[in-house]
Amino acid sequence: ALIATGLIASSYLGATARPAGSACLAMMPLLAQANAVAPATSHMAPPLELKNLEGKPVKFSDFKGKVVILNFWATWCPPCRAEIPDLVALQKQYADKGLVIVGVSMDEGGADVVKPFVTKAGINYPVVVGDAKIAADYGGIEVLPTTFVIDRKGVVVKAGQGGADKATFEAAIKPLL
Repeated sequence: ALIATGLIASSYLGATARPAGSACLAMMPLLAQANAVAPATSHMAPPLELKNLEGKPVKFSDFKGKVVILNFWATWCPPCRAEIPDLVALQKQYADKGLVIVGVSMDEGGADVVKPFVTKAGINYPVVVGDAKIAADYGGIEVLPTTFVIDRKGVVVKAGQGGADKATFEAAIKPLL
């Protein structure tokens, strides 16, 4: 297994592996603790219908016609926290070109835990509270962060596990904007 060798599979821009320190293995019941398998691409994104931090529903259809970076993360995950400033910068830089970043928090404490973190981190994109169903719908999220890039037609075109930097995200989204 890739985890045992100290590598985590990733398909960001064709990369085949990332250092093990760039991802958090699941340590809670919502996420599996099995060996990580790179998420699938080239299929329609599964429906998304979760609640935001104010308890209001957010649906994937809310982002129709947009390029979406769907980022599964948690407040307790160091590589998740490390990529937030780049995600904030990307949202600011590319929102007017049709990009929307959606953070799916997999924190067990839900909105009560996530809301203060989002405020302190200055997150400027929608954050929803994830659950076991959405994790299963997206192939069984086993590693955080796990990120999907979804084109304007709703097709998952890139996916990866482990932290990524701004340049990696830009390379994935620029051809789609």
